[in-house]
Order: sequence, then C-alpha cells, then structure tokens
Amino acid sequence: MRSVFLLIPFLLITFLAQAQEKVLFSSKDGLTVTADMYVGAKDGDVIVMCHQASFSRGEYVETAQKLAAMGYNCLALDQRSGDQVNGIQNETNERALEKGLPTGYLDAEQDILAAIDFTFKNTGKKVILMGSSYSASLALKIGAKSDKVKAVIAFSPGEYFGDQLNLAETIKGMSKPVFITSSKKEAPAVKGLSAGIQSEKLVQFVPTVDGFHGSKALWEEKAGHEEYWRALKAFLAGLLEDHK
Repeated sequence: MRSVFLLIPFLLITFLAQAQEKVLFSSKDGLTVTADMYVGAKDGDVIVMCHQASFSRGEYVETAQKLAAMGYNCLALDQRSGDQVNGIQNETNERALEKGLPTGYLDAEQDILAAIDFTFKNTGKKVILMGSSYSASLALKIGAKSDKVKAVIAFSPGEYFGDQLNLAETIKGMSKPVFITSSKKEAPAVKGLSAGIQSEKLVQFVPTVDGFHGSKALWEEKAGHEEYWRALKAFLAGLLEDHK
C-alpha cells in the first residue's frame, strides 16, 4: 500500500494545537482515502475517527479540535460509505462511486484498516479507534483483533450488517479498553451487544438526558453534550494512567 501526503510529511509537521491538514492515503484496494489530521501534541496519542452512515469527516470538525486542544492527534476519515455533513463532502465516497466500487458498510472496513496502518507506519504508535454508528461497530470488530489498536471508543454501535456479520459474537472475549455510549433509548441494546466483552476497562456511559445517536452527541448544539464529554474525558484519562 502506498501512502501519499498532501503538503507536508506527518512527522515534520510543526506541532501546534489544533493545526489541521488534509491527507491522502491508499485503501487496501487502491482507492484514495481523504482524511483531516488535527495535530495536538508531538507525543500525544493518536485517535482515528470514523463517521456514521451518510456522513463525512465533517462529523468530527468540532470534536477533533477539542481533542487536539487536549493534546491528542486526530485523524478524521472519509470512509467510502458516506455522503456529507457540516458542509464537508465525503471525497472517498465520490471517488468510489466514480470507479464503480461498492460502498456498503462492510466495504468501508478496508478504509479504516488502511488508516490504522497509515498512522502506525508514520508514528509507531498504536491508535485509539473511534467510531460512530455503523463505524462504531466496525471499530469494535477491528479493535478486537488488531494489535495496532490499543482502545476503542464506540458511539451507538449495533448489529447493522444483517447476516453478513454477527458483531456480538465477533467481539466476544475482547479484552482491550472500550468506551461505549449511545442515546438512552439505545442503551439496553448496546448493553446486550457488549455483554461478551471481557475487558476490565469496559465503560458503558448512559446519559441522563435522551441523548443522541452517534458521535454528534458531543456537538455543543446537542443537549447533554457536557455529560458525554465528562465520561469520555474520564475514560481517556484512565488510558493515560495505565501508561504512566
């Protein structure tokens, strides 16, 4: 797989809080993937951020800036299964459609795997994998097996793949740190989905408000975003404590 950067190499970036650059790299089948990199701290952990259905990397414009201000380096992807959000078009999806490539949920898994490989190659660091809706499920699937993923953050995962994949069975026995959250309505199903995870660092956050589907629960315009952020920050702080 050949990786391509726009503008400047990953490791030569001047590390200024909230700096942002668009990057390009190749997916497993050669499709060019677009992502935005938000730079926090030179030695900070890397969070690979995957959007929900019909969205783009624009899902994370606000969230990635906040995490970068906390010292995390964030790579927000355009997976091939998506469209647009917050005025940002999904460029990977456009390329896939132009080439006649399939753009189903499971087809996007190779884009996420390529992003993990790309990040690991350029930093030598295991990633925190963050997903939203269908990509939260893919993040759990990938995180359960990949030795390049050290923790998973999953917003509203579910059994979105029909008879193609039983996620609950796939992640049974997972032992890595996992943060799972959702709307309050979705919480019982999410609890059942994650029942087989055996990690001592499994956290399921259930909001006191109705909450929202996917990572848009973190957006400032969404009621209750503060409590989602408190829970997420506590989980991330626990990861840092583990590595002291």
